[in-house]
Amino acid sequence: MTIRSWFLTCSSDPHSYTLDDTTIPVKKRPLQSPKLFASDTSSCSEIGSNSSTPSQETSCSSLESNLSLQTLPSVLSLQQSLSPETLNDVSISHLCLSSFNPQNRQITCLAVSGNILYVASGNEINVFDLTNYTQIDSFNDTKSGSGSVKSITFSTGKIFTAHQDCKIRVWQITENKQHKLIATLPTLKDRVRRSVLPKNYVRVRRHKKQLWIQHSDAVSGLSVKNDLIYSVSWDKCLKIWRSKDLLCLESIKAHEDAVNAITVSIDGTVYTASADKRIRVWGRGFNEKKHSLIAALEKHKSAVNALALSDDGSVLFSGACDRSILVWEKEDSAQYMSVTGALRGHSGAILCLINVSGLLVSGSADRTVRVWQRRGDGQHYCCLAVMEGHERPVKSLVAVSNGVSDGAVTVCSGSLDGEVKVWQILVSNLKSSSPSSDLIKWNF
Repeated sequence: MTIRSWFLTCSSDPHSYTLDDTTIPVKKRPLQSPKLFASDTSSCSEIGSNSSTPSQETSCSSLESNLSLQTLPSVLSLQQSLSPETLNDVSISHLCLSSFNPQNRQITCLAVSGNILYVASGNEINVFDLTNYTQIDSFNDTKSGSGSVKSITFSTGKIFTAHQDCKIRVWQITENKQHKLIATLPTLKDRVRRSVLPKNYVRVRRHKKQLWIQHSDAVSGLSVKNDLIYSVSWDKCLKIWRSKDLLCLESIKAHEDAVNAITVSIDGTVYTASADKRIRVWGRGFNEKKHSLIAALEKHKSAVNALALSDDGSVLFSGACDRSILVWEKEDSAQYMSVTGALRGHSGAILCLINVSGLLVSGSADRTVRVWQRRGDGQHYCCLAVMEGHERPVKSLVAVSNGVSDGAVTVCSGSLDGEVKVWQILVSNLKSSSPSSDLIKWNF
């Protein structure tokens, strides 16, 4: 298996974990109970009645200070200390509702449809009902060595899964609630139709050609928007498929190295992140049928692993092996995004990001999940909580259906320790007397 530059830039510590058959170093540390922390740039004192010993506080503060110096020092920090004054009108709490281990194997990705959770472990996908945390199905492609599942998404009643073997598989739920494989992308019909003309073949290696509709390396990410399916791969390409007939419409060489993540805004703008340290923005102009490059966002100093968008698409968050989360905002007069600052605090590579109900949630190789919120002034963010308990890197995050229930956000985290944890996060406004406005929301 080819070793990707992503794996080579994440760490140089003597300890290690394994991801996709590649050994990645990470720093070992003792497990602690979940706590809430103050600002990551100034102090790591716990919020609440319990307090750390002076030596612990000194060590933690020193670590965060060093991280701030090492991690993109040229980018302004957007973080604000959570002082007692800041918390006068805010109540913050989180709780691990459930923890389960589907296969005692690394969790490679999670996905949610309604209250149904899909958990990929290797090449197998386990399905759980989140109302009672019971397993209701387990499926994989038994006829082939599909390799590990990298991404799962949903469109028009179908389930799409991205695999290590360069293919995208399409599943449908049967009447008895079992998952049945109905197609593999590219479809046989599409391959036959394209194979007639020599111009449809492209060189993928020195002595190998294949159809341009085929990925030539692991499919690393999927996204669905406006009846289109977007896929990215370690082969450096972005491909666009039509969901109604599963035909491949476009193939773009998107980056100079493996593409690790993709997200698509409500207006159809596509963002791709790569091991080449860049984020690229793609879109279609008025009456244009093909996507073209709009902008290249270059601030990270190592492989970019994760992307998340605000609800209206005006703010992009990106996480990388440099341990920083960068915040990009659209300029008023253009589609172009400029970096406004960084969120620091993780001591390992950022592996996953989600934005839900005004909260940004990040998972890291440091084994923690952090919750961030934009403050009322619109200029700063606070790290509201650090959720601990995983024994290995946090690889995937998803928000449960509708994001908010009775003022609480429910998030699932999947780790390379093989465990899935279900967290409930509550951020409530103590000055509000209206139950419907308990959850503090910020909109861009």
